[in-house]
Amino acid sequence: MLDHVGILVADWTRAKAFYDAAFAPLGFSLIQEIPEQFTGGVKVGGYGANKPDFWLTESKDTGPGRHYAFQASSRAAVDAFYAAAMANGGVDNGTPGLRPQYHPNYYGAFVVDPDGNNVEAVCHAPE
Repeated sequence: MLDHVGILVADWTRAKAFYDAAFAPLGFSLIQEIPEQFTGGVKVGGYGANKPDFWLTESKDTGPGRHYAFQASSRAAVDAFYAAAMANGGVDNGTPGLRPQYHPNYYGAFVVDPDGNNVEAVCHAPE
């Protein structure tokens, strides 16, 4: 249903460092930056595997409370996402583990990013 989503970040450098590290275990990277001449002078970049699916836009109008969940290929990738996010400015919002309240194989980890968003990596496959 969704083609791509975007969030606002207060500090491009800080957000980029966080998402570069957190997304690496999931196979996502910054694959496109829009030249500032087309963005009104703000930094804009898109992360993904084959095309930009998750966009960051630097702005002073950020706000916490959004939730984004990203697919992980394995439980080990969820663990690696969590470790990388925590080492790069994330705040624990749910350590890696099973969440059987969603379904028996739901293995996820939650971190709050530097802008207050709840970011999750989840694997639905049995281990």
